[in-house]
Amino acid sequence: MTTTYYTASSLDGFIATPDHSLDWLLSRDMDPDGLGSHAAFMVDVGALLMGASTYAWLVRNAGEEAWPYAVPTWVLTHRADELAAARPSAWAEADLRFVAADDDEALRAIHVEAVAAAAALARAGVWVVGGGELAGRVADLGLLDRVVLSYAPCVLGSGAPVLPRRLELALRETGRNRDFVVATYDVVR
Repeated sequence: MTTTYYTASSLDGFIATPDHSLDWLLSRDMDPDGLGSHAAFMVDVGALLMGASTYAWLVRNAGEEAWPYAVPTWVLTHRADELAAARPSAWAEADLRFVAADDDEALRAIHVEAVAAAAALARAGVWVVGGGELAGRVADLGLLDRVVLSYAPCVLGSGAPVLPRRLELALRETGRNRDFVVATYDVVR
């Protein structure tokens, strides 16, 4: 089972603007079947660990779209009731679990549940979605195996950092997907 932090970043290391917007990212060109593509990545993903800001951004931008993921999703938040109440009606069938992970033991237990859910779907991966702090906490516990970063050709100047802590990585693969440079790293333990 592999736990991967898969995200996009500006060249200066931010995954979102200070107001948690991803608009800068959505104007970029990426081959949906190319290296680092979302569709190719999702083939092996059986569960998601998602930060509250990422979930809130999805809610704000959902419109009438169905929930985009067919696998269980744990949304880590201190505002479970608020985020659950904001759930669009089109997401009624989505397997969304709003949980607090106030300490390391709680986060570790949530990760164990996510790994079991992925295994039950015969999938090999857990995706840490958005939130450098969440990815950092998962890494701090020794549970993060891989980081896949798609670097966009822009500089944001400030915002939410990719990973707001020290983490040693070993480069596994690099390549280009239209506007993006895609780099895959293994976490060094």
